[in-house]
Amino acid sequence: MLLESPSEWKDYELIDSGDFQKLERFGRYVLIRPEPKALWKPSLSDREWMNMAHTKFTTGAGFGKSGKEDSGTWHTLKKMDEQWLISYNKSELSFRLRLGLTSFKHVGVFPEQAPNWDYIFNATKQLVDKSDGIKPKVLNLFAYTGAASLTARAAGADVTHLDSVKQVVTWSRANMELSSLDNIRWVIEDALSFVKRESKRGNLYKGIIMDPPAYGHGPSGERWKLDEHLFELLTGVAKILAPERSFLVLNLYSNGYSAVLADTLVRSAFLNGKSPDEFSGNMLEYGELFLRDRFGKNLPLSVFVRLNR
Repeated sequence: MLLESPSEWKDYELIDSGDFQKLERFGRYVLIRPEPKALWKPSLSDREWMNMAHTKFTTGAGFGKSGKEDSGTWHTLKKMDEQWLISYNKSELSFRLRLGLTSFKHVGVFPEQAPNWDYIFNATKQLVDKSDGIKPKVLNLFAYTGAASLTARAAGADVTHLDSVKQVVTWSRANMELSSLDNIRWVIEDALSFVKRESKRGNLYKGIIMDPPAYGHGPSGERWKLDEHLFELLTGVAKILAPERSFLVLNLYSNGYSAVLADTLVRSAFLNGKSPDEFSGNMLEYGELFLRDRFGKNLPLSVFVRLNR
């Protein structure tokens, strides 16, 4: 099992963590956000946290309710812009993201995903290099504000970006323009419905990226619940991922989902439950993404599975 965290990222740092919170720097601003997995004591004092932070998020009436766990309010501690920019630059990969304070503690990026971006870029570049001038098609499901979409596009892919929320698709388009990229296809739709339709049409993708939430709704009121619909979605995705020279990235945040569970789900959907060793030319890896603070405390945040064949 792999354990991976971001490295050499000038515009992001986990400064400290503990007491169910994390102290983070995004560009020039420092934020305090809730973090249920930070079970330990912080290394810095409360006074040091408050002196460093520009704003702090506190949970509201939705806390503890399905689909509303992250709702709450930001409390300004120092003057800061409502929106600001950060950059991600690593080797050949470079893009920009507009950040902002939302009512669900999110700011427009999940920084622990950086190792997945690096993987997506490298996997896409390999496809481009072997494509004889034809851009490989990459589908990003539950694509949020588009960091993974920008990554695949920067590597030379023909990218389809899908999310059920119009506002975040608009946010993603702005990030594309800020990054001097173009020609991403935008789709506002329920992911499961889209995958089923693509399967009926016989459309195939060389890369598929999935980062599904625990709960959600499609633009027409379709209900999404991870426990009930994930395996169905994976079996549909297996039908539209090209059988050769293709990759899959699945990321899961839901508490209680282990990397081994995610690995078994993908094996069952893509490999008929057999060991990947029995499939010549297939490579399957799984693990956890985490952030490490200045004091060496590792904060696990999601699990992933990557299939490259």
